[in-house]
Amino acid sequence: MVRVLIVHATAGAGHQKAAEAILHGLKNHTPYDVSLLDILDYSSPLFKSLYRKTYFLLISKFPQVWAFFFGLLDVPFLQPLVRWARRLYNALNVGKFHKLLIEGQYDCVISTHFMPTEIASALKRKGLIKSKLITVITDYDAHRIWISEGIDAYAVATDWTKNKVMSLGISEEKIHVTGIPTDEKFGKSVDVSDLKRKLGLQENVFTVLAATGSFGIGPIEDIIAGLNDAQTQIVVVCGHNKELFKRLEAKKNTLIKPLAYVDNMHELMAVSDVMVTKPGGLSISECLVSQLPMIFFSAIPGQETNNIKVLAEYGIGLKGFTVDEIIKHVQDLKSSRDQFLTTMKRIKDIARPNAVKDIIKLIG
Repeated sequence: MVRVLIVHATAGAGHQKAAEAILHGLKNHTPYDVSLLDILDYSSPLFKSLYRKTYFLLISKFPQVWAFFFGLLDVPFLQPLVRWARRLYNALNVGKFHKLLIEGQYDCVISTHFMPTEIASALKRKGLIKSKLITVITDYDAHRIWISEGIDAYAVATDWTKNKVMSLGISEEKIHVTGIPTDEKFGKSVDVSDLKRKLGLQENVFTVLAATGSFGIGPIEDIIAGLNDAQTQIVVVCGHNKELFKRLEAKKNTLIKPLAYVDNMHELMAVSDVMVTKPGGLSISECLVSQLPMIFFSAIPGQETNNIKVLAEYGIGLKGFTVDEIIKHVQDLKSSRDQFLTTMKRIKDIARPNAVKDIIKLIG
């Protein structure tokens, strides 16, 4: 029996979703004894709370401060200092996780967040663990914070991402273009008409899915106001933004359907014609597998703006820095069949619905 540990961190929903997708895939394979954990559960309650709250504060209120530190941590000549500081930071705050890895001696450790990647690789370099280490990079660009000596395999989103990781000093044989793992339900074929009826949506109306991300960020109400016409229905997933949900619920109609935090995003994507969303790595991958065109808004400086740049290399994803631009992109896709079909072809070329299976193969 191969003992596998999958580790994520709940700073953002994407890392957790990727880890859970791998877990579900492995549970269908009997040779594996699989455990899933949040590395922040192995820190103090105060640290866990502050880690998430600080991240949310920076990306929502002080995005340029976040962008500064994101860029600073990627400066090449600062890497020796950054690695030393990270090791000290991790030892002080998540020492329990070090102990777990040493005592557990897992056959394989799969990380969907950079923190466990750094810790596991440091322990392996010291000879304290012998686990095979697999890092799943959950963005389309690759920041240096993901790179650690001692990692056996990197699972990345695209060929562009692979080339970027190689430029950071990792040998080609260690890098595998698997795609970012998504739950298998996103790739399943459905009867759209039946599903629209089940969800209370009109069948022959262009459907826009708007999602604020797990933190509920974005100019959703302005976008809705601009798209509110008889030829467009809008499904809005408000995430944890309870105030937004209440406001939209108070003025909903047959063409505006507000939802709180949902567990059927795969169904909502299946019935939609375009998605207006934040460009997180997992959201993008779910759209690709669902063959759903994307329009981006409120990108977090750093990882999300870089995701947009990578996808632009493949002619995928439209960015709207203003509400008017977003509305225009939606209307163009709705009115131009050629543009819509061209977008769909590009999506099919880059989508990787078998990401989970390909990552499982790396375990060996």
